[in-house]
Amino acid sequence: MSKEPKRNKLFLALGAFFIANAIIAEMIGVKIFSLEKSIGMSPLSIDLLGNSFSFNMTAGVILWPMVFIMTDIINEYFGKSGVRLFTYIAIGLIVYTFLTLFFAIQLEPADFWIIKETSEGKVNMQQAYSQIFGQGLWIIIGSLVAFLVGQFIDVSVFHFLKNKTGNKMLWLRSTGSTLVSQLIDSFVVLIIAFYIGAGWDIKLVLGIGIVNYMYKFTVAVILTPVLYFIHNLIDAYLGKELAHAMMEEAQKDS
Repeated sequence: MSKEPKRNKLFLALGAFFIANAIIAEMIGVKIFSLEKSIGMSPLSIDLLGNSFSFNMTAGVILWPMVFIMTDIINEYFGKSGVRLFTYIAIGLIVYTFLTLFFAIQLEPADFWIIKETSEGKVNMQQAYSQIFGQGLWIIIGSLVAFLVGQFIDVSVFHFLKNKTGNKMLWLRSTGSTLVSQLIDSFVVLIIAFYIGAGWDIKLVLGIGIVNYMYKFTVAVILTPVLYFIHNLIDAYLGKELAHAMMEEAQKDS
């Protein structure tokens, strides 16, 4: 296989996985789950800024770390322009998804579908559908702004560190850029969605942001071996010569 088809197929595969993860993370993010209970622990009580917090988080945090790993992988081989292209496409498709869901919610439900009998009683399917998919406007705006800002910060920090270290120390530029971008992302979405949009107390918002970032920080460090695994798979697919050439070209796109 010649070099160009390999390059194009890799670009398409990474971009598709990046966009799919971003959209799915937005969709599942409406669910708030208890991390401690999910792993069989009693909820913790963390005192911050006059409030007590445990690890109750949006289900979107399951996939967002993978989005930022994909950001760094795309950055590594295709540079800033590659990340920007997929970021803009992802944002456009997320907006399209929310608009589609909004119109789907407005459709008149079939009579037999509205009420469903379950083992736990009757469920109003239209109400449940609207509650799950009808996220508030401020949450959508906050999420999109945080995603956009987080991506650009991730790219900038990644290239800053790569210019300092060259092709060495992948863990530093990837984990470092993710930790900085996730710090900004964690607070931007909460401030827009809940401080500006819902009028929550700023100490409560900041406390939730700190707890969320503690989780993201830990996951980013734990996933470092996954980053190397993906990197090695790509190098094996491309071949060392092409992989090195693409990384050198990507570095110039900074």
